[in-house]
Amino acid sequence: MSRIFSGVQPTGDLHLGNYLGAIRNFVGLQADFECIYCVVDMHAITVWQDPKQLAPHTREVAAAFIASGIDPKNSIIFNQSQVTAHAELAWVFNCVARMGWLNRMTQFKEKAGKQRENASVGLYVYPNLMAADILAYKATHVPVGEDQKQHLELTRDIAIKFNNDFETDCFPVVEPLIFGEATRVMSLRDGTKKMSKSDPSEYSRINLTDGADEIAGKIRKAKTDPGELPGPDSLAEDGQHVEAEVERARPEAFNLLSIYAALSGQSMGVTLEQFAGAQFSAFKGELVDLSVAKLGPIGEEMQRLMASPDHVDSVLHDGAERAAAIAAPVIKEVHEIVGFLGA
Repeated sequence: MSRIFSGVQPTGDLHLGNYLGAIRNFVGLQADFECIYCVVDMHAITVWQDPKQLAPHTREVAAAFIASGIDPKNSIIFNQSQVTAHAELAWVFNCVARMGWLNRMTQFKEKAGKQRENASVGLYVYPNLMAADILAYKATHVPVGEDQKQHLELTRDIAIKFNNDFETDCFPVVEPLIFGEATRVMSLRDGTKKMSKSDPSEYSRINLTDGADEIAGKIRKAKTDPGELPGPDSLAEDGQHVEAEVERARPEAFNLLSIYAALSGQSMGVTLEQFAGAQFSAFKGELVDLSVAKLGPIGEEMQRLMASPDHVDSVLHDGAERAAAIAAPVIKEVHEIVGFLGA
């Protein structure tokens, strides 16, 4: 069976964008893949994290995995720092990857901004650690969003160069899994910006721990425009995606429609057909009902799990042991290939 690896950073306050963009997709992969899902706490500290909050945030991500339907008995759920193979293989990959490759990584430029000289070295070599996360388990597929596609390409480059340099077939060339509707969920207050926990307005996002009343209130207050809802004539020639210029003209409308499509499991085309010409007031009522039905139970279960940290910790510990058992022979093989004494 093919193997999936993916991770989520424990930066706190998981929201609808995290769920629709990543976690929900993880759930559906369990039937067809051997799945390893990691809370990547080592990636999190590439920028400053409050040490008192890192552990609770780590538990929050694990709770979200479980509450969303990831079965910790069939899939592996663990936090990255409990398995030393990640750091060990990352150092080898630091010596395989080229400076020029890392200089082309746009996410470092975006995160470091004008403070590039003050950014941590960890943030710069973050893609090498991501490659180690994946290849320590010889994962064959990785579900990625648009913002991670470049890093996955680097993982493929590292695997190919390692295999070529050492004349081996040790690592697979990983394939991406890119999902469709609502992989980018935008702010409920500004449809041109991504939904983010850093937005000062709580009404810009739906948190996964929000209750039914909070979800309903945020959707009802979501920004819209004066027009009726658009119809299928908004679709591009492929019949699957909204024409870019049309979407730019009404970002809030298409954001809400995209959220509805994703939560309902139907295509944007079907959603546009369903609500063509409707008023926002009626549509928001439908979106409230759907969102509360889909997200309410997840929030309730997350709250229950986070109130029992010992259970979540035991899931992470068990997952770490299972993950380490898979990674250990890979690390041994790498030691032998590289020529480390005592391998």
